[in-house]
Amino acid sequence: MKTITEPARQLNVRAEVDVLVVGGGPSGIIAAEAAAGNGLKVMLLESRGYLGGNLTIGLPILSFLNCNGKQNVKGLAQNLIDRLKKDGNASEHKPCKLHMSLTIINSEAVKDVALDIMKEKGVEVLMYTFVADTITEGRKVKGVIIESKAGREAILAKTIIDCTGDGDVAERAGVPMSKGDSNGGMQPPTLMYNMRGVEIDKLRDAIVNHPEDFDMDTMPKEQFKEGMFITVGLRKRIKMAQAAGIKIPVARTILITGLNKDEIWVNMTRVSGVDSTLPESYTRGEIEAREQMKEINKYLKEFVPGFENAWVDKVSPFMGIRESRVMHGRYILTTDDILSNRRFDHVVAVASYPVDIHHAQGGDCTMIFTKDDYDIPYECLLPNEFDNLLVAGRCSSMSHEAMAATRVMSTCMALGEAAGRAARIALIAGVEPANVDIKILQKELRDTGAYLGE
Repeated sequence: MKTITEPARQLNVRAEVDVLVVGGGPSGIIAAEAAAGNGLKVMLLESRGYLGGNLTIGLPILSFLNCNGKQNVKGLAQNLIDRLKKDGNASEHKPCKLHMSLTIINSEAVKDVALDIMKEKGVEVLMYTFVADTITEGRKVKGVIIESKAGREAILAKTIIDCTGDGDVAERAGVPMSKGDSNGGMQPPTLMYNMRGVEIDKLRDAIVNHPEDFDMDTMPKEQFKEGMFITVGLRKRIKMAQAAGIKIPVARTILITGLNKDEIWVNMTRVSGVDSTLPESYTRGEIEAREQMKEINKYLKEFVPGFENAWVDKVSPFMGIRESRVMHGRYILTTDDILSNRRFDHVVAVASYPVDIHHAQGGDCTMIFTKDDYDIPYECLLPNEFDNLLVAGRCSSMSHEAMAATRVMSTCMALGEAAGRAARIALIAGVEPANVDIKILQKELRDTGAYLGE
């Protein structure tokens, strides 16, 4: 590749803060909220013009409950749901045999509530900003270099929390990262979109009363008799459509009811080989997904009851990324940890979502279920190379298979809360996050409502 040499230049320091959270998605907004307090200056950077990340693209939140119907993600994540519910913008947590539980949210309302929380907590929010590089010295990441319409600037921080999803800060600081499976294959992303005018009771009746034709993966028909639901199945209908010449990129029909009575979110676009850390690849994904929508809509209208008169109301502002970079941290969570329901002395979050791998090629998925909760230890948030950097969310330290379980938003929010509280506790104690007293961290998490097991 051809290169040029960029001349050295002095950069303005835009801000100096105690805690800098990079990325305003599910883990980032919770991390910033948890870090705020005790007079600390907390700043949250976001590349888009709103907060919420994947909370804003039409996805339900999975697995607030475990496989036995018991809630195991609480704390600030639950507080967010409670605030949304006050105005009718979130549902209850409905048990789901396939996804542990299902929580429907108003994706637009999340943006307002997240900003309200940041304002209340005194968190300074800076949007339309990308991290271009890091400033490191020994075992510290002293700050980040940002790019925006204002040009290239620096932000200095005592502690940094990487909640970018792609591990941008950690990668630029030189923390070892990996992508995908042993062959580099990553789970493909999806561009969600919303359809209105759906006769949902017609779809419900077809699944409940004719399961031989309208088949569901794992989920019993009783799950669809009332209330909200998510379909994962209708494989026979897809095969019929494909035989009729309709091109569908997935093997299963994934439809999610919204908060409105005629609303369905469609989770069926899939573009293999997309790498969200490469703009040309991400661009290709967005373009191909929009092309796929045309065929999917034809399928829904012709082969799925209730969609005959439906229309596309809105398309999510960006593709939902299931997988990109993950950190190689002080502990790498494994599939064995998840499937053996392992407990850790340094637990900072508890999860129950299964290993859910959308195949890098082809349109299907593999799910491996657990029989109980599993712990995520603090060391999954800590890189080996730096003492003041925390990494929370789907880019935390997990194997490819383990990340397929921990990538869901409920778990990411729990990890964000642990990272934010650790950052604040460490600063108050005058130590780096790598050396925080884990017992104090765990006590604060429990005292403020988080669940760390019995």
